[in-house]
Amino acid sequence: MTRVRRGYTARRRRTKIRLFASTFRGAHSRLTRTITQQKMRALVFSHRDRGRQKRDFRRLWITRINAVARETRVLYSYSKLIHNLYKKQLLLNRKIPAQIAVSNKNCLYMISNKIIK
Repeated sequence: MTRVRRGYTARRRRTKIRLFASTFRGAHSRLTRTITQQKMRALVFSHRDRGRQKRDFRRLWITRINAVARETRVLYSYSKLIHNLYKKQLLLNRKIPAQIAVSNKNCLYMISNKIIK
């Protein structure tokens, strides 16, 4: 029986995993078993943090809108501003008013005055 040269498929799989973990530090980028463990861990974290990132940005936008609303005495609070937006059926998500609040506070003040009238 002839000799079988092993390892092409396995080597290809390991190099693919090594490319994923090439920026990791220490044994996490060198040893195959720890590389696979760290890859699974990294993918779990990235999946979890995609949802968390959406949550964090929404909190940031709400904080920015609220700060400008209270500072300029627009409607005294964020909740009243959003409530009046919905009453007037202005479908603005929180990202757009937050960008307006950062770049041009007077524009947010004008929008709130249009809502009230």
